Amino acid sequence: METRWQHAIVVGASGGIGEQIARKLCASGTKVALVGRREDKLRRVAADINGVSLSLATVHVHDVADFGSAEQVFEDAVRALGGLDIIVYAAGAMPLIGPTEYDIEKDAPTVTANLIGAMAWLNLAAKRFERGRGGTIVGIGSVSGDRGRRGNPAYGASKAGLECYLESLRNRLATLGVNVCTVKPGPVKTPMTEQRGRLPGMIGAERAADLILRAAAKNNKTAYIPMRWWFVSKVIRMIPSFFFRRLNL
Repeated sequence: METRWQHAIVVGASGGIGEQIARKLCASGTKVALVGRREDKLRRVAADINGVSLSLATVHVHDVADFGSAEQVFEDAVRALGGLDIIVYAAGAMPLIGPTEYDIEKDAPTVTANLIGAMAWLNLAAKRFERGRGGTIVGIGSVSGDRGRRGNPAYGASKAGLECYLESLRNRLATLGVNVCTVKPGPVKTPMTEQRGRLPGMIGAERAADLILRAAAKNNKTAYIPMRWWFVSKVIRMIPSFFFRRLNL
């Protein structure tokens, strides 16, 4: 993959889609700051990428629930990279929720990881890119944010909120040369989804990473990953609410 970016931050790089995005960026010669809360896994990924001679990947330990430290970690990462061209927010949470379960102890961390943490990091990138009049912001949403599905209300709401937030950034920054990309995958096989088994239309994290980076290379785009989910989502959005609530979605 030929890159258009020299310096990248990937938040949520210790596994799943974030790890694969980081690997693909480094494979193209991009220097990447790996951000995540699991230091051992970050160091394993960095060591695998760098081998004995490279220094493309750097490790920056951070829990996205710790909003107060985000700015310092962001500045440390940018300093280590020598600049910043693209940031990818790939951190997230999706706990199993029972059909009659209403648990704020699960809901609050879900919203924190999927939405508030993204705002903390992407606000910082937006300010930097606004000043520099260029850069790429990528947020990983979900098709689950298109309608209020019964399975996991907090997860769907957090992804719907993320999409709205990213659209707001896009409307603020597009005229300043900043590219804001919203990607909305369908089911992706990652450690976060493995407890749910094989889901319809599921793809691997490596394939998802390829499609996400391809979408990020296009200006100010909302992309369904893979594209077939655009059609599925369009149909789902058209279903009247009184009928949608009867569906097991």
